[in-house]
Amino acid sequence: MRLDKYLCESTELSRAEAKRLLRGGEVTCNGKVIKTGSFKVPEGAEVRIEGNLLSLRGLRYIMLNKPVDFISSTADDDYPSVLNLLDIDKVSTLHIAGRLDVDTTGLLLITDDGQWSHKLMSPKKVCGKRYRVELADPIQDSAIEAFAKGVELRNEKTVTKPATLEILSPTEVLLTITEGKYHQVKRMFAALGNKVVGLHREQVGQIELDKKLAPGEWRYLTEVEIDSVK
Repeated sequence: MRLDKYLCESTELSRAEAKRLLRGGEVTCNGKVIKTGSFKVPEGAEVRIEGNLLSLRGLRYIMLNKPVDFISSTADDDYPSVLNLLDIDKVSTLHIAGRLDVDTTGLLLITDDGQWSHKLMSPKKVCGKRYRVELADPIQDSAIEAFAKGVELRNEKTVTKPATLEILSPTEVLLTITEGKYHQVKRMFAALGNKVVGLHREQVGQIELDKKLAPGEWRYLTEVEIDSVK
């Protein structure tokens, strides 16, 4: 890893601030002053700023219980970003693996591991996403077979991939899908003449939302949860 990147990832320094420290001769690698940001840090090397030993932050994997009126974006827009709910450093290096609409709640996965999130969200991977859905009108039993066969959505050339529908009550269901078309869940029920009035994601792959997390709360994933994607 380049030395300037190492400094930024192990501290709160910006790239410009890191370069200023380097030019000032305040950074050492294995006891030797290094002034070049492009210097490659050897594995296991000791990097210090003014004698203070640095350590690289490991990759981060976060589970967030997304509340309503927050957007799954790294920047604020008409609504605040979910990243504002994370009281950790270097939030700007994180990205969201699989977004939720502003009015949808539940499991949101956030990480700085691009390969991990790609494995989780790639269309080539079969990764089930389970939603608890509240409907405006009672659902018919025939919807189970319709969703299993695939639903034709407006302005789509192909039907949806087979989805699993479990009816909990006339107006509450669990739906598991394996793709992520635009507003897919809402559009699937609209295709059957119904309307989604509440949408909550409970599970992605083998990772289930921690029931102890209140809306807006988060925790780091366990090793088992992380490895379920790897």
